[in-house]
Amino acid sequence: MGIKIGIVGIGSFSHCFIPLFKAHPLVSEITLCDIDADKLEKNSVLYGIPKKSGSLDRLLETDVDAVVIITQNWLHGPQSLKAIRAGKHVYSAVPAGISVEEIRELVKAVEETGKIYMMGETSYYYPAVIFCREKYKKGEFGHVVYGEGEYYHDFDHGLYEVGKQRGGERWLETAGIPPMYYPTHSTSQIVSVTGAHMTHVSCHGFTDAKDDGVFGTANLWKNVFSNQTALFKMSDGSSCRINEFRRIGHTGAVRMALFGTEGSFEQNNAGMMWLTKEKNEKVDDLLKCTDDGFARIHQLDRLPKELLGLGSGHAGSHQFLVDDFVKACIYKKTPPVNVWEAARYTVPGIIAHESAVKGGDLLEIPDFGGPKF
Repeated sequence: MGIKIGIVGIGSFSHCFIPLFKAHPLVSEITLCDIDADKLEKNSVLYGIPKKSGSLDRLLETDVDAVVIITQNWLHGPQSLKAIRAGKHVYSAVPAGISVEEIRELVKAVEETGKIYMMGETSYYYPAVIFCREKYKKGEFGHVVYGEGEYYHDFDHGLYEVGKQRGGERWLETAGIPPMYYPTHSTSQIVSVTGAHMTHVSCHGFTDAKDDGVFGTANLWKNVFSNQTALFKMSDGSSCRINEFRRIGHTGAVRMALFGTEGSFEQNNAGMMWLTKEKNEKVDDLLKCTDDGFARIHQLDRLPKELLGLGSGHAGSHQFLVDDFVKACIYKKTPPVNVWEAARYTVPGIIAHESAVKGGDLLEIPDFGGPKF
């Protein structure tokens, strides 16, 4: 028993996942897919994977069961939709799409075809997020009143290189994508814990002042905001603040805080704390990733042994994401970060940017519901 997988987009990020999909005992065959013939041949030899495809369209004509899309972020929505309509299961890197219409069509396609869609949101398996989900399920937060999620990644920390790799000679047209079009590292930290979704938003954008051509009228979105801060109303009556910053004097972080009537969690560069009305408890020993890439809170016994020892990135998340997708396809089981969950992580950022363009107007966020199967 096994599935045939096509991995689409053999850029730098794919190297975190090709070895994991290859090693998974429920994957029977892999095809590498990229429009760059030299890159395709080089990595075919590097990983010992002989099957290759020079385009997504040609790949979809083969007998692969599923495709893993790790391409430029503005291509994810259309490519995922094409693959699902071609009868393939889909794993997509984040975000799921960059317009409400893309997300709407993606949800519709999954509901009509019954195919598996999963978004590879790494924050879902961050130790702090796992910790908060467990506390929430036990009722130890009480009623959640406020949450914070933030993704701080300054352009000086590798984003120029990423922009050039993704965009080629005309990279400035795409590098200045609105920060809130890439919100899922932050939003997922709150939504995946409480299950509440975002219903309304008011967002403020910081107009970039650096003269490097990234943010301004030259990019496809004519986006001038390098940093965006959004305040959301949640469906459970709480509120949530999300920061997406690309110009910040900071070493970088993906982190969260969550405050309830009975307990709270806080995280910053000094450490991680669980707090109640009676005590403050430092939980770094439980949540800090060690040299093997995992934290004590990660349930390694649920993973196939073949995935261990291969290294894991993004705070131990990679193996869990790969395993979720493969098993969802094999056993026809809806994965945790399914299409409806992905929509609830992604759409709020799209509407937040619209609010920022309108000077912070309070806007309603469309919702496509929870899992249908």
